[in-house]
Amino acid sequence: MTTSNSPLDVIIIGAGISGLSTAIALRRIGHNVKIYERSNLKNELGAAIHISPNASRILLSWDFDVKRARFVKAMKTYIASGNTLQKFYEGSYDHVEPTYGAAWYLSHRVDLHEELKRLATTSEGPGKPAVIIPNSKVDDYDVEAGTITLSNSEVHKADLIVAADGVHSQATKHILGSLQYPEHTGQSAFRFLIPTADIIADPETADFVKDDDGRFKVFTGVRGNRIVWYPCRNNEEQNFAAIFHEDTSETKEDWDASVSGEKLLEEYQDFHPAILAVFRKAKSVKKWPLLFREPLPAWYKSKLVLVGDAAHPMLPHQGQAGAQAIEDSVALGVVLNGVTKTELQNDPNALAKRLELYQTIRRRRAAAMQIFSNFGQDQGDKCAEAVKPYHDGPIPMNPAEFIVYNFSYNVKDHSEQALKDAKL
Repeated sequence: MTTSNSPLDVIIIGAGISGLSTAIALRRIGHNVKIYERSNLKNELGAAIHISPNASRILLSWDFDVKRARFVKAMKTYIASGNTLQKFYEGSYDHVEPTYGAAWYLSHRVDLHEELKRLATTSEGPGKPAVIIPNSKVDDYDVEAGTITLSNSEVHKADLIVAADGVHSQATKHILGSLQYPEHTGQSAFRFLIPTADIIADPETADFVKDDDGRFKVFTGVRGNRIVWYPCRNNEEQNFAAIFHEDTSETKEDWDASVSGEKLLEEYQDFHPAILAVFRKAKSVKKWPLLFREPLPAWYKSKLVLVGDAAHPMLPHQGQAGAQAIEDSVALGVVLNGVTKTELQNDPNALAKRLELYQTIRRRRAAAMQIFSNFGQDQGDKCAEAVKPYHDGPIPMNPAEFIVYNFSYNVKDHSEQALKDAKL
């Protein structure tokens, strides 16, 4: 039997990184969480992802097991010409962990997802385990009643609904009155993984990865193409994002759009033969259109709130999309800590006050990161004007300054101070 002093019943739409992170944050403070996921969760997709210290600090506080997830610690980097292989920048990340309180990790998305799912749904850890209901497509929301309607006509009710279902989330139209469609940026990325052993076995390519654990590499081309390359899965897999210009009106972002290896080689035909030799080892290549959406003016309405890419989709140039989703989950957990059904029953505005505070904490930082993510870390001048409404202080202008801006932020401290100041 539910009593008025019970914790909240929360429905989360989507069991990706943002949905599972939010489930962990909310179960840890005692709320009851159900996650409705449209897929069957049997064939997780995606390549690798950065887990920078602003996010890894959070994961470690949740007892996330980096060894089980086969994380690779980012140790060093270089930027080189893709045409000549001449290096024009080399750096070390030795300072990251002591400076920011946690390491910068590189992970396969599936490994990250599996460990988040364990923390969200098993009996380990504080609170009641979240429950995932797969094969559950949401067709409609009633934000005032706090209900969702599934494609099979089932209706489910909760005190709060969290939309964590990505850039194409239908929830935005229920908050803003219309769907907020992402736009193609004119860039796409080929994404693929190659076993490290395959690269080592070829004398033409072995030097790229020999004694190179934890190195983040970028190769730039004269036509603006670039390759982002880093290891994952205990350095046993090499992850590639080959970003290139593509004029198209295609607006669907699809992680699973397969293309031939010939398309990849054709687009990078002017790159060094050794890089092309690496590319020929790719057995499965996906093409991912890079989409942008302007920052949203509002993230919630009544009993519906956005997190992750549903609120702030980002291009990959800052490597912060996953980290920002994890930051969202922490902020939402802080502002909902201790909230009960009694409070919502006694004060019709109680939930709105909490969600407004969550939006205040998160919207400006996430919006600034969206805009910064449109450009490389050496291109801060190109986004200076656009980011001004969301960012106070100097604009980061180079990789070192962006590392400070991205990594030093502590969402838990910020959220707890904001809650204290709000006197809710």
